[in-house]
Amino acid sequence: MDFRILRYFLTVAREQSFTKAAEQLHITQPTLSRQLAALEEELGVSLFARSGRNITLTEEGILLKRRALEILELEEKTLDELKGSEGIVEGSITIGCGEFCVVETLAQICKGYQQKYPLVQIALHTATADTIYEMMNKGLVDIGLFMEPVDTQGFDHIRIMGSDHWVVGMRPEDPLAAKEYVTKQDLLGKPLILPERAGVQSELVNWFGKDYNKIHIAFTSNLGTNAGVMAANGLGYPVSIEGAARYWREDLLVQRRLYQSITANTVIAWRRNIPNSKALSKFIDEINAFEALRSI
Repeated sequence: MDFRILRYFLTVAREQSFTKAAEQLHITQPTLSRQLAALEEELGVSLFARSGRNITLTEEGILLKRRALEILELEEKTLDELKGSEGIVEGSITIGCGEFCVVETLAQICKGYQQKYPLVQIALHTATADTIYEMMNKGLVDIGLFMEPVDTQGFDHIRIMGSDHWVVGMRPEDPLAAKEYVTKQDLLGKPLILPERAGVQSELVNWFGKDYNKIHIAFTSNLGTNAGVMAANGLGYPVSIEGAARYWREDLLVQRRLYQSITANTVIAWRRNIPNSKALSKFIDEINAFEALRSI
């Protein structure tokens, strides 16, 4: 299996047609069909389900599509890193993060970095902590931002203490919006929208204490934006860190901090004891320099 055949496969999967894919690839349709038939024979599985002119992926084809995308992304990333191994610093860096207030800190780090190394492209990938963690271990993400608790074994990292406050969101006309802080008693009986991640939910278990069994969980959500949409439509109260929702229009959604207060720590992490591209090494230097300046 080579990269060229994987690209052929992905083009057919996207176009759902050998004829259209062949046109995109500037090869003949019989040639493309032979190449992918040979791939199926090599793998010992059927990748396509053919029904007349309609082509869909089998379960094995769906798996290969996911892996092929990862493989080709890693190939592109490796080439970028090799380009930046000598002389001018260029290439790309991929940063994975959730919707945290600490992304503002990341923006400051990126601003200083891009002033020094304008040829480096930075890709931001927004996802849950579990997804970012998996992508880092596969080499698809270079820098990860995680809200604690998180397993940092195998990672170097810096910790930003108290970087986010826990809040509850509501529509501006809601009676809770008139309060400066929201308490446990205010939330009992209300339809709540909680973070999906179990480790993060444990923070709320501790905060509610013996009253946790009395709460009504209407939704869970892995990221805050869609939880905010549910709240703006009157479907519940998202309880989460401030994150990106602080940038929402206040005529749609407002936030109030919890009392007693809960804060969250965030870590910025990268893989330990692996060779890094020059672009990534310089970015890690920028992180450490920024943190050293903050601690003065």
